[in-house]
Amino acid sequence: MLKVSIVGGSGYAGGELLRIALSHPKVIVKQVTSERFKGEPAVLLHPNLRGLTDLRFDSINSLKKSDLLFISLPNGVSMGYMRNFLKTSGRIIDLGADFRLTDPRIFQDWYAKSHQEPGLLKKFIYGLPELHRRDLKKAKFVACGGCEATAIILALYPLVKERMLAKDGIIADVKIGSSAAGNKPSSASHHPERHGVLRSYRPTNHRHQAEIEQEIGLDVEISATAVNLVRGILATIHTQVKRGVEEKDVWRAYRKVYKNEPFIRIVKQKQGLYRYPEPKILWGTNYCDIGFEKSQDSNRLVVISAIDNLVKGTAGQAIQAMNLMYGFKETLGLDFPGLHPI
Repeated sequence: MLKVSIVGGSGYAGGELLRIALSHPKVIVKQVTSERFKGEPAVLLHPNLRGLTDLRFDSINSLKKSDLLFISLPNGVSMGYMRNFLKTSGRIIDLGADFRLTDPRIFQDWYAKSHQEPGLLKKFIYGLPELHRRDLKKAKFVACGGCEATAIILALYPLVKERMLAKDGIIADVKIGSSAAGNKPSSASHHPERHGVLRSYRPTNHRHQAEIEQEIGLDVEISATAVNLVRGILATIHTQVKRGVEEKDVWRAYRKVYKNEPFIRIVKQKQGLYRYPEPKILWGTNYCDIGFEKSQDSNRLVVISAIDNLVKGTAGQAIQAMNLMYGFKETLGLDFPGLHPI
């Protein structure tokens, strides 16, 4: 059995990671940390786990050795602890942003601070199996992708690989639920302010643009909108394909690149309520659903992707990477199909 610990287990992503890990047949969770809630039972913050665990939150300073360390800390925090984390485990999966970018100068540009461990950046593999499966099987250090970046990269990757896109002017309109902001209250998350919103909170200059450019070489402008959901991301991406590309060619590209991917589904139906990807039916799942529509009168192609930001966008991606690192079946612990209706 693989002995793992979770650093930062009181947040939403850490709780989702704990939920999946507790049900994984090859994993034993040794410790879960929280500085704010040390000594308290984990189910105090994650009541859905009642009866599944008697773990209590420990301090980071009391971490014991484990086979694998998951890190789920706010952006900018894990790099300050990383040298100490390496003393407790030889393998690390970081769910945060600190080690996603391989160039410290780009990190500084987007996060407005110098990286504390620039020499470690290139040791981390970006955590998307659909792009880096071979490297993840040999990896010791993994940095999971940002949730918005994950939805956008997976939507565009086959089109990039098959060289179908005219690269200029790609815009991703991303609508996202409140859990992506974490569980620390703020004026923006106060219920009277958050309820019912369609709030544009990052019309330009979204940090995840740097990951997208690094991973698929595209300059994608992101406009992010907070919506009245707890979970879920819907990315509607406006692109132009090269002259002569037909809708059947787009179909062919997705089928070719994703034909053996266990968590990618192409959703483009002519009838029914869910003709295109819909985040609601993905709650709790590790799937990324992708659809598209090409204009009949122009080269405009709209690509639509949906994920649960806490699963495929964070914790499920981490477990999928772990499965590859240790030679487990890639889908192990991630086979929940979602619920309908909900």
